[in-house]
Amino acid sequence: MVEAVPGQVVHVSGHLDVASVPDVRVRLHAALDAGTGDLLAHLDEAVVADATGLGVLVGAHRRAQRVGRRLVLAGVPLTTWRLLRVTKLHRVLVLADDERAAQNRRALPSSMPRKAS
Repeated sequence: MVEAVPGQVVHVSGHLDVASVPDVRVRLHAALDAGTGDLLAHLDEAVVADATGLGVLVGAHRRAQRVGRRLVLAGVPLTTWRLLRVTKLHRVLVLADDERAAQNRRALPSSMPRKAS
């Protein structure tokens, strides 16, 4: 994980799994404690490999709320976005509405039945 703008922007890369989550958690919490306003976390190069990967994002979201900030996820890969949707975490976590995110949402089939015309 690289902090592009200390306390404001981080780039998360690699697998977020049971082996890497402790380091990512420490760095996200340090970034949240160091700045003010939104912390933008770019996930373009991150792979959420298991539930611990989702857990670190939820934990950072809660930490951000406790310190009066928001964790904003940007560049969420399609596979991660699908996991967020299946687990309903897309309703809890803040997702940047960038072009890729919009394309990812359009690419997913709706879970709602369509009306017959």
